[in-house]
Amino acid sequence: MDTLSYKTISANKATAQKEWVLVDATDLVLGRMASEVAKILRGKYKANFTPHVDCGDNVIIINAEKVKLTGKKWTDRVYLRHTGYPGGQREMTPEQMMKKSPERFIKKVVKGMLPKNRLSDKVIGNLYVFAGAEHNMQAQQPKQIELTNLNK
Repeated sequence: MDTLSYKTISANKATAQKEWVLVDATDLVLGRMASEVAKILRGKYKANFTPHVDCGDNVIIINAEKVKLTGKKWTDRVYLRHTGYPGGQREMTPEQMMKKSPERFIKKVVKGMLPKNRLSDKVIGNLYVFAGAEHNMQAQQPKQIELTNLNK
């Protein structure tokens, strides 16, 4: 019996087949959208998923300013950060973050859904967020997907 046929083949950077995916965030719930996008970025939906390799797709999110939050999360949720100076703790609500920069807010939420390791820093680089419907990634010819139909 040939034992070579039973070896598990792991994907690496050279063999990973990356695609470009377009997601329209209009009227999507933020957390549900972010978790699905994180799975696509990691490559969890692919048959050749390898946990220690960046084998996920590149994701473009458009209409980031039209995302929804349920309940009173726009005003009641608080994100904390620290400037590094004494008394430098700052807090912002999602409403304030969306007014300042919807792109950074969506990226922060998706990064929170990724594992906390060095690979997540590389994987989050494959995410491109645009506040409006226009994006400058037409040359990559992304295919548009519906996140609601992804698991079915």
